[in-house]
Amino acid sequence: MTAIPDDPLERVQSKIAYLERAIVELSDAVFRQHQDIQSLEAQLKAIRERIAGTPSEDARTLEQERPPHY
Repeated sequence: MTAIPDDPLERVQSKIAYLERAIVELSDAVFRQHQDIQSLEAQLKAIRERIAGTPSEDARTLEQERPPHY
């Protein structure tokens, strides 16, 4: 545990240093989250496009169906 300085100026400087470090850590966390969100959005878009490009099960005709033994 660090000792709290007795000098008011040192106390303020310590708090500022702590807050600056906290801001950097929070900024890094927000940046990582932003990257994760962008990646997830790209994956979701790809999945939506894949789903939109494939015909549904109901749209198949009897000629397209495989016999049960395949």
